[in-house]
Amino acid sequence: MLPVCGHLPLMPKPSQQQDLSLLSSSKNGLIYLTANDWALVADKAIRRKFKPGDHLVQEGRRTHGVFILLQGAAAVQIPGHSPDRDIGPGEVCGEISFLDELPATANVVARDETDVYYLDRPTLQSLFELFPHLGSRFYRSLASILSRRLREVIGRQSGSQTASKKHPE
Repeated sequence: MLPVCGHLPLMPKPSQQQDLSLLSSSKNGLIYLTANDWALVADKAIRRKFKPGDHLVQEGRRTHGVFILLQGAAAVQIPGHSPDRDIGPGEVCGEISFLDELPATANVVARDETDVYYLDRPTLQSLFELFPHLGSRFYRSLASILSRRLREVIGRQSGSQTASKKHPE
């Protein structure tokens, strides 16, 4: 249900409506969130812009929240692992630090002009208290994202180990 002002429902701003459409159709993002969930998230999120080379997430520093890319691309740089992994619209970063409240395990650097929604822990906690099912779908989505990303890293490592066994130096 949309928020109501007087007797008329408030409609999302056109740019916010485009954001919601993009986010709800993303296959690599918070896939279990409903259209209503996204409307609540977008209403509470802070929209931020990053220039190419700016850090969204810095290894060794806590994020205190999550970033959801709306536009642009960013490189995930994991120390000791290459190549970098690019993330784009609809994808999330900063989730590991958000979940365990420890410093980030990677750098995430804007490749070009990048717009994001940022949601800090207190904002998300208050949303989850008001809408417990949103919290359940949010955390289920994060679990799915982390599982997929771990499988990708394992796949790259096993592929490089197989290649090095075939071609010893």
